[in-house]
Amino acid sequence: MYKANLLLVFVIGAAPVLAASLEADAQRGSEFFKTQGCVNCHAVQGPSKGKAPDLGQRYDRNYTPAGIAALMWNHAPVMWATMEQQGVALPSVSTQQAADLFAFFYSARYFEKPGEAERGKRLFQSKHCADCHALSGTGKGPGKPVSDWVSLHDPVIMVQNMWDHADNMRAEMASRNIQWPQLTAQDFDDLLVYLQNLPETRNAAREFSLPPSDTSEQVFESKGCTGCHKGELALDKILGDSSLTDVAVDLWNHSPQMQQPHPRLSLGEMRQVLAYVWAKQFFGSTGDSERGRKTFESKKCAACHGNASSGAPALTKPAEPYSAVAMVAVLWRHGPAMERKMRDMHIAWPQLSQSDMANLIAYLNSR
Repeated sequence: MYKANLLLVFVIGAAPVLAASLEADAQRGSEFFKTQGCVNCHAVQGPSKGKAPDLGQRYDRNYTPAGIAALMWNHAPVMWATMEQQGVALPSVSTQQAADLFAFFYSARYFEKPGEAERGKRLFQSKHCADCHALSGTGKGPGKPVSDWVSLHDPVIMVQNMWDHADNMRAEMASRNIQWPQLTAQDFDDLLVYLQNLPETRNAAREFSLPPSDTSEQVFESKGCTGCHKGELALDKILGDSSLTDVAVDLWNHSPQMQQPHPRLSLGEMRQVLAYVWAKQFFGSTGDSERGRKTFESKKCAACHGNASSGAPALTKPAEPYSAVAMVAVLWRHGPAMERKMRDMHIAWPQLSQSDMANLIAYLNSR
C-alpha cells in the first residue's frame, strides 16, 4: 500500500539520545534493499525469489525499531549462510544505510499494528464520522469528504489535523448531541486501512518527512506545551515506543481535557514538534539499563566484550549513543566475524527479544 517514495528525515540533532544530524530516506533504503540482494529472499509487498517473509505483509506484529533490530540479530546467521550459498556478497551496512532501511520499513507500515478494512468501515459509521464526512463528493455534513483528505497520504498532516481541527469538531459534535468518541490505536489503524483503500484514495503516494531544525524545542515551548508536559508528564517519557498512529489517537482522546482553545500549529510547526518529541523515541530506546546489564551477562556478551584476550573491543560509552539503527549497522559490519569467533569459543549465537534489545541499548549507553 505504501510506495517507496516516502521520505523520513530523522533529526538526531533534535534528539538528546543521539548526537549528530542524520537523514533517513526511504527511497535510498528501497534501492539499498534491492541492490544488496535482500529481495532474493524477502519481498516488501511484491514478488521475490525466496521464501522468506514478505516484510510488507500485515502479519500479527507490533514491532518497535528495537524489535526489528532483534529480529535481524536472531536471523542473521541464517541470512548470512543463505547469502553465501547464493553467492551474494555480504553488505557492510553503515549507520546511514541502516537508517535508510528503517525508513523503508516505515514506508511499508512495518511499525504499525495490522489493520482491517471491514472493521474500519464499521467504525466510520459507529463513531459518527460519516455524519459529517462523505467518502467523496458533497455529503450531508459540513466536513471535508474523505477523498480530499491529504492527511491520508502523510501521517504528520494526519496528526496536525487531529490537533488543529479538534476545536471545530468538538463544537459540531456538541451541536449534534454526539459524545466525543474514544479511539484505540487499533481502531485508528482499522480506519486508516479502510479509508486508504477506497477507490478514491488507494493510488495516492504516501509521503512523510520530519525536517532537521534547531528550533524544534523552541516551537514546543512557545506553544505552551512545556506548561503541562514536564517532569513525569514529559512527552518523551510518556510516549514510549509509540507510532505516529498512537500519537494521533492520544491527541484525539485527550483533546477535551487539553487547553481550550488549542494553540494553533502550522504543518511546519507540527513537523518540528514531532521531530523534537517523537523521532527521538522512535529511533531511540526506552529500555531498562539494569535489565540490559543482566542480558549482557546472561547472553555471554562479556565473554568477548570485557575479555582483552578475545580481541573484541570493550563496549565503553560511545561518542554517539547506541540506537536500534546503530545496532543494525554494527551487526552487519562485525556480525560475521563475531559469529566465527563465537563458534570457536563454543558459544551459541544468542537470541534476543524486543525488550532484550531495548534494554541492551539502554545498558550500553549507560556504561
